Amino acid sequence: MAVERRLRIALVGKPNSGKSSLFNALTGLKQKIGNFPGITVDKRTGSCQLNDYTEADIIDLPGIYSLYPRTLDEKIVVEILTNKKGPDFPDRIAVIADATNLRNCLLLLTQVIDLGLPVVLGLNMMDLAAKSGLSLDVKKLSALFDVPVVMLNARQGFGIDELKRQLAGDLKPSGKRIFDTLNGMGSAVDAVKEHFKLSSFYEAFQYLQQPDNLKFLSGQEKDFIKRVASEHSFFPHKYQGAETIHRYGYIQEVLDAVVVKSAKQNWKVGTNRLDQILTHRIWGYVIFLVILFSIFQSVFALAQLPMDAIDRGFADLSAWLNARLPSGPLFELISNGIVPGIGGIIIFIPQIAILFAFISMLEESGYMSRVVFLMDKVMRHFGLSGRSVVPLMSGLACAIPAIMATRTIENWKERLITIFVTPLMSCSARLPVFAILVALIIPDKRVFGLIGLQGAALMGLYLLGFIAALLSALLLKSFVKNTERSFFIMEMPTYKVPKWSNVGFTIVEKTKTFVLQAGKIIIAVSIILWVLASYGPKEVMNQARQVVREQTTNEQLTEEQFENRVAAYKLEHSYAGTIGKFMAPVIKPLGFDWKIGIALITSFAAREVFVSTIATIYSLGSAEDNVTIRNRLKDEINPETGQPQFTPAVGFSLLIFYVFAMQCMSTLAIVKRETKGWKWPLLQLFYMSGLAYTSAFIVFQLLS
Repeated sequence: MAVERRLRIALVGKPNSGKSSLFNALTGLKQKIGNFPGITVDKRTGSCQLNDYTEADIIDLPGIYSLYPRTLDEKIVVEILTNKKGPDFPDRIAVIADATNLRNCLLLLTQVIDLGLPVVLGLNMMDLAAKSGLSLDVKKLSALFDVPVVMLNARQGFGIDELKRQLAGDLKPSGKRIFDTLNGMGSAVDAVKEHFKLSSFYEAFQYLQQPDNLKFLSGQEKDFIKRVASEHSFFPHKYQGAETIHRYGYIQEVLDAVVVKSAKQNWKVGTNRLDQILTHRIWGYVIFLVILFSIFQSVFALAQLPMDAIDRGFADLSAWLNARLPSGPLFELISNGIVPGIGGIIIFIPQIAILFAFISMLEESGYMSRVVFLMDKVMRHFGLSGRSVVPLMSGLACAIPAIMATRTIENWKERLITIFVTPLMSCSARLPVFAILVALIIPDKRVFGLIGLQGAALMGLYLLGFIAALLSALLLKSFVKNTERSFFIMEMPTYKVPKWSNVGFTIVEKTKTFVLQAGKIIIAVSIILWVLASYGPKEVMNQARQVVREQTTNEQLTEEQFENRVAAYKLEHSYAGTIGKFMAPVIKPLGFDWKIGIALITSFAAREVFVSTIATIYSLGSAEDNVTIRNRLKDEINPETGQPQFTPAVGFSLLIFYVFAMQCMSTLAIVKRETKGWKWPLLQLFYMSGLAYTSAFIVFQLLS
């Protein structure tokens, strides 16, 4: 059947109400992540077929408790729900409520109802409500609010079809008006309502309450609102307390009428017992470290076979292309530039997928909330808070969305310090660098038959980044002054078995984002690098064969060995080689040669480009087309010492350098945007670069 209409539907609700599970159930893989226009806040959208005639664009809005926002994420929700001319203004709203904690969810519902928006109430987690012994009269609940109510278990797909039916139907705004005019404010509200041609009393009330939070209002319009407020002695937030008390009074009346049987007092006994162990002041930290250790062991152990297969596959593909494609610059670019470059990033998909799978399982199970709670006491000693844990943990994936996530931190000092130190957390872009170097210099052996040395080394690198972030925060704490106090309050969700489809969505989404974002840069850098490494001063390049022949007069080389020497000579004297040798004196004290220098330069675009650069450089310097990336690096000889180039001293120096180095232009751009100036990103760049250089120098000198 032909689709006759397309609706825009917003999912709203408090954090941990199950919105993300419902969003995944509605949209499947038909979803994408972007930013709200002009704002670095994640915007999750997806498409959904409601019925034969109706399609919907679903927007998963950030979690919010009420329409009085404290963080930028919450301000976005308020702006979308009050800006009828905005591109994201919804035709329908689904308020998702945790059925086991209904009282805290209904405040937002009453406000949305008073805005005059068509709304469906989704009672999620009905399985847990039933387990708790809670029984509700859903029909009476629907009648008292005059909105459709749908019982849901989003994780298992229960109630999804009914929710679609209600959203696709002739949904009208509720006829209830829960919060009415208080004495002394009616005239101001009426003036704003008439001036802006608003259909709802509560819309005008919100305009008066928070004009500065509504970015769609012009300066002139805000001035008008403030003038009306001043004339009628309507002070912002003056009536917020009275409104909240009024709403909770109505909510309590509703609950008294609809709760047939209350939840049992001890229904969370299992969760409480687990919390006594997992949030214990000693064992909680031990268990967290054990879990982290197990994750990093798995990243190496489970990914080894697919990584070897991908590595060999790209080496064979490069050799096959070299053998079959005609000679010429374009075909050499494909076989020796683009293919090795892409192979240098595709090889790490198994490790990235495994890492995100474990992180998603921790989030799905409810354990990650305990980590945030557990770390709050630790973080406060370093000028941070428990809310800083979320951005720091997100930094394991990518510093850019992690820095965006700091907008949930209300205290400016804590937010600024978190922004500054987040890039020290080892992101997924560093994982390819870590993985290839750890595999080179750490033997694939196990201690006591369980502890893999490579996995332990990888965990050590991640912990080193975390410790550096904490110590840097402690240092910055002394310089950033702020008298504002912050308080950490959060709800603990019950423990759940992870929903495997949600874990799958996360793996696909994160891996796709990593590959696509890195892929664009890698292809561009690979092309530029191949040109720079394949061409040089014409006279020098033309004389390459003659010079090598003269240098090897007394050596008996095979034709293949001779061609390898010619390729290496051309690379060394190419434009890329010239650039690498120019910076060689600066990086030599770290144990790096000019080839590594080229990779350091290109990886300023993005850290993961290091591996693809190394793959391209060594592909150009060798005629052995079917040699894998690892073997190329293992066989590389230092011409000055005659020993392998990648010794443990060089390998550890390079690892430490990449633990601390910024080397990500996109991160600097986001920091500039978030801090509204170049001061902090430039300080960040110089601080991290200096820390990386000094640390790598010390490590190399000690191990040499």
